[in-house]
Amino acid sequence: MLFAKLKHLLKDGIYTRASVVLTLEISLSTFASLLSFLLLGAITEVDQGSDRFILGWLLVSLISSAFAFRLIRTHSSAVRYSNLWDYRRVFLALMVKAAFLCLYIFFIGKQTRIHLGVALLDFLISVTLLLLAKGFVVMLYQSVRERTLASLSRTSLLIEGVGESSRSLALYLKSSEKYRVLGFLTVGETDITTLSDLPVYRVRDARELSELKEKLDFSAVLFADQDQVKNREGDILDWLLDLGLKPLIHTPAVELPPANEPRPNFDVRNIKIEDLLGRSEIKISLEDITPNFSQKTILVTGGGGSIGSELCRQLGSLGVKRLIIYDNAETPVYEIRRQLERRYPHLDLKTIVGDVRLLSRLDFVFKTHRPQIVFHAAAYKHVPLMEENPCEAILVNTIGSKNVADKCVEYGIETMVMVSTDKAVNPTNVMGCSKRLAEIYVQSLGLAIEQGSVLGNTRFVTTRFGNVLGSNGSVIPLFKEQIERGGPVTVTHPDITRFFMTIPEACRLVMEAAHLTNGNQIFVFDMGKSMKILDLAKRMIELAGYQVDKDIKIEFSGLRLGEKLYEEVLSDEEQTLPTSHARIRIAQVRAYDYPKALEAVATLEKLACVVEVDKMVTLMKEIVPEYISQNSKFEALDKH
Repeated sequence: MLFAKLKHLLKDGIYTRASVVLTLEISLSTFASLLSFLLLGAITEVDQGSDRFILGWLLVSLISSAFAFRLIRTHSSAVRYSNLWDYRRVFLALMVKAAFLCLYIFFIGKQTRIHLGVALLDFLISVTLLLLAKGFVVMLYQSVRERTLASLSRTSLLIEGVGESSRSLALYLKSSEKYRVLGFLTVGETDITTLSDLPVYRVRDARELSELKEKLDFSAVLFADQDQVKNREGDILDWLLDLGLKPLIHTPAVELPPANEPRPNFDVRNIKIEDLLGRSEIKISLEDITPNFSQKTILVTGGGGSIGSELCRQLGSLGVKRLIIYDNAETPVYEIRRQLERRYPHLDLKTIVGDVRLLSRLDFVFKTHRPQIVFHAAAYKHVPLMEENPCEAILVNTIGSKNVADKCVEYGIETMVMVSTDKAVNPTNVMGCSKRLAEIYVQSLGLAIEQGSVLGNTRFVTTRFGNVLGSNGSVIPLFKEQIERGGPVTVTHPDITRFFMTIPEACRLVMEAAHLTNGNQIFVFDMGKSMKILDLAKRMIELAGYQVDKDIKIEFSGLRLGEKLYEEVLSDEEQTLPTSHARIRIAQVRAYDYPKALEAVATLEKLACVVEVDKMVTLMKEIVPEYISQNSKFEALDKH
């Protein structure tokens, strides 16, 4: 009955009030003072008037104990989690009490060996009683906790690696009600046999891992961080998937929700395909970029999209004065507003439904809210759709960017950051070319301001990056949906490759660009090695716990409209210049004359409005001669 009651209290996390703990500490300390007199009195006579002395002694003990324990706050932490620092605080508090008792002895003139012995014995008994009491509570808690955990159905796992992060993770999960850590797993040679009182198991190949699985009966291996996963992907991850062992990862702090939102029990999740990028994660210094955005009014066009919404989330944490979200998609705007209101209740947030094609709507936003920095993420991005609807690609991606840039100059915006794409490099489709045309206009406008031919102070910067993992309509959500349906998973071509980055990485690049730029630059970054989409599909099927072609088949559907097999390398050193960030470079591109760019874009707008598709695409190819169509009806318009 007692065990059941304790189990209930511990499971529900019920803590004794600090005032109760303080009262018990004072009581034990005062009792130790009485006990010290009783023990010495049994072997030694005390002089006359000792009754008054004892009463005074106990009173000083009570007052000094209350003072010392409150001063040093020995009761401030949960007793069940007491550690060495908590014991040291008790020791210090009792030293303060002992000092007061010695002052009392000298004050009443009782500096005899007997009375000084009482003070020493009081200190020793007090230390012993309080430390034993705390130790008993800790032992009782651990005993009940172990019995409670033993009765639970937990996932048995090994932690990969023997580094500090792995050791810390083992301590972190020691009291987990969901996971049971059996030890550590390492591949190759190591002299370490135990770590944090847990065994270290060494394997050299899949056969030894299989034997270890049979011996220990574990079902998962937990990686401490993403770098560990990337470093081990070539060996142990393949073995785990082949043996049916679940690979898990400790959730990076950047992925955790804010303190006011529910968190996972122990911040452990399944490994996702995003964790397996063939390079280390790109990071920036928030301390460096925060001053650029703190206490400023910032406008994000396309704020309801994958990149735009993540930009808003990250900007919301940087202390901006006001954040304006502008998008023509009602539901995504509503969702991001609800999320930001929950995460940042004090953020001055404005959400506006509007279209970048409408100059009057844009003018209203700029005139009403007077933004200082503009992140332009509004765009159409789906290659096949834009190949079928080229006029819309021009009107949104090119003319929409022109409208935003013009308003930035008109209203004296400090910086405009435009989100572009790797498909603007040697474009093979309408979407890529429409983004390259937007780059041309924005950059030529910035150069015209620098040269004084256009009045203005706005700095323009463009960021190019590749495919974003998990963005709306991207291949990852598509593959997930197909896997959940039981397949087949459709890949367009067995040899197709792409460069990938995560949504947070993309947004960090955009914010870092705003920090690094001195105007009129196109920033690209080192995206590592390209990834075969076929390999990505296979890995996603395996991570979902299925076997390729046995449980879920892969089918090839053929290249889509405007799609090419290989994307261009963005960070080639021959075509880029370095920046202060090792992974971010500046693209060297041909400069365009602003009046000619303005005239060309105006003509494209007229042709798009009257849906003169062939004339419009022909003009696009004249302005951007490197635009050569692939897998498209517009190949007929290329100059041969």
